[in-house]
Amino acid sequence: MPPDLIPAIMASMNLTLTYTIKKQEAGRTAADFLRDQGYSGRILVQLRKTSGALLINGAPAFSNRTLAEGDVLTVLFPEEPCSEGIVPVPMDLSILYEDDFFMAVNKPAGMPVHPSLGHYENTLANGIAWYMKERGIPFTFRAVNRLDRDTSGLLLIAKNRLASCLLSAQAASHNLHREYSAIVCGKTEPSGTVSAPIARKEGSILERTVDLEHGEAAVTHYVRMAYKEDADLSFLRLKLSTGRTHQIRVHMKFIGHPIPGDFLYCPDYSVIKRQALHSSRLSFVHPVTKEPMEFEAPLPDDMKALFPEMAYGCLSPFG
Repeated sequence: MPPDLIPAIMASMNLTLTYTIKKQEAGRTAADFLRDQGYSGRILVQLRKTSGALLINGAPAFSNRTLAEGDVLTVLFPEEPCSEGIVPVPMDLSILYEDDFFMAVNKPAGMPVHPSLGHYENTLANGIAWYMKERGIPFTFRAVNRLDRDTSGLLLIAKNRLASCLLSAQAASHNLHREYSAIVCGKTEPSGTVSAPIARKEGSILERTVDLEHGEAAVTHYVRMAYKEDADLSFLRLKLSTGRTHQIRVHMKFIGHPIPGDFLYCPDYSVIKRQALHSSRLSFVHPVTKEPMEFEAPLPDDMKALFPEMAYGCLSPFG
């Protein structure tokens, strides 16, 4: 049952949720009830250690308190700490959606998600840190899905511990559905599934490869949406059943249709100056309200120039 939301985010970023206990939920402890709502053990430990974090009918209570029908359980989350080591930097952000729990951002190609060696102040995390700082909201950067630096498109960012926990659980159980658009070399089959395990390539820090003996299971589904004969390029929509590092890039190379502009797997920049891969669509259940959510990021200009007929998106070929 979705909780009632008391003005969820105050200026201090304190999150407050309330739950009214139904007949079928009575007789359980507060901790067991919250565990059923998807609260992780780590969050429950934090709530136990925070004075006044749990209220039952307005009075402070312990998590082992048994709930009765009609009880109002209130959860007050501690203030979010600011991410250490992430310098707030002003930059233009394409925020497609935002509420008190997460934001959906359209990341441009060429922008790393997290700071790393040589990328301390030009990442999405730097821009989000500035965005939240300008609003006076303490914020820990928590990206739910991953995108490589040169992959554009949709990225989910959780705005608090609970949202991060619940959205990450959906991702782990394959209930956060990800669709990508890619341009690949050659004419693929009309549709197909690549099931080939992936491992780190021996002797390389970055590169991955299909490794039938030592790799982790990886499954990619694709549908060819268009083919450009003069350039011998296919436009694909792809859906992941797993989330291995470089999965689409490795699988497309494995079946003989690499992504042009990919510095690791197809360093041919005559077609496009970066890997032609875009996170197009994300669908999932809202972590708190339980409403279905779906977002689509428009095709970026460099990919649009190669397949202008795909510029305005399309219905998901995966249903």
